[in-house]
Amino acid sequence: MRKLSASNLVAFINQLEKNTVYNYINPRTKGVIKVEGIDLPEGPIRIKRWEPAKGQSENDKSVEHISTEMIWRVANAFNPSAPINLDRVLGGSYNTRSVLEALLAYTPEFYFCYPGRIENKGGQTSIKHGHKHLLWRPDSPHRLGILEKAETEIVISEMPALDAFYDSLVLPSDQIEEQELDIEVLRRHAQIQIALYFIGKQLNFRTWIAQNDKGILYQNKRIGEYEGVIASLKDEQLMIAYDDAVQAALLIDCIWFKNGKLMPAVMEVEHSTGVTSGLSRMKNFKDKFPPFPTRYVIVAPDEDRDKVIKEANKPQFADLDTRYFTYSAVEELYALCQRRKIKGVTEEFLDCYMERVLN
Repeated sequence: MRKLSASNLVAFINQLEKNTVYNYINPRTKGVIKVEGIDLPEGPIRIKRWEPAKGQSENDKSVEHISTEMIWRVANAFNPSAPINLDRVLGGSYNTRSVLEALLAYTPEFYFCYPGRIENKGGQTSIKHGHKHLLWRPDSPHRLGILEKAETEIVISEMPALDAFYDSLVLPSDQIEEQELDIEVLRRHAQIQIALYFIGKQLNFRTWIAQNDKGILYQNKRIGEYEGVIASLKDEQLMIAYDDAVQAALLIDCIWFKNGKLMPAVMEVEHSTGVTSGLSRMKNFKDKFPPFPTRYVIVAPDEDRDKVIKEANKPQFADLDTRYFTYSAVEELYALCQRRKIKGVTEEFLDCYMERVLN
């Protein structure tokens, strides 16, 4: 299935005339929008907006930004012919979300629509007029610079959003001192490792956590002391005979094992750094371990997709056949595990969440 990236959305909006003012999709919103500038390839997009009916003019207003992070979140939400509501995608965050929505709707591949909404009250189900959505139709473009409404028979049953929750965690002091990364970057890295542990636990995997991360305190307990966390790789049945592979795996962020016979995934978590170091660690491990079916996975923020694809396709990493597990996909699966007790699924279930990136 074709997917969009932030650079795609920015390129679409970059086609719009820069000296033109644009209306919002909702005619009751009286303001206008002007694109002041665009930083290629992924933004930010600089805009001004004002309300002529209130006597405001372009000169009265300062430049605002549509951030790269926001653009990536929206890009990741689109699938062909599937309506999305930006308020739900962005959780009501970002005060320029209606601006981005409008600008996209003026580009050829995007339509606005009002799919029906299934409403259940007192056991009675009815279909009501729905909220405004954007629809991506890459195979049916309209003319650039106009708003085009799409008629659709789609109806939507809105479910509560799946949120991933983390309790407080404490990073080991030596980890903070040794690394040059911002503490919030380290904290985010640890949160994703914790999510991976709980996902693995739900799927009946035993989990290896990198040796230098076992001291992370989560819910007042060291992560290395949690049920199912492997204390020593030398004791793991698959690894017993391969001392060199054990040494190569010590600092790999997360490895899942199952039944002493399977290794569903080898994962490196990257955040605000290059992905080369993680790929190199996994490559070193693969070279020291006999050929064995597994997934070599880079876990990284959604906005790092282009970087992950570029690095994973370098010749020295080609035999890893790298998968990309976005932070949003990790947290979607983690939230599902928190909300539902998943049972009876095989490790192939993971392939629904991990994108193969080898060209």
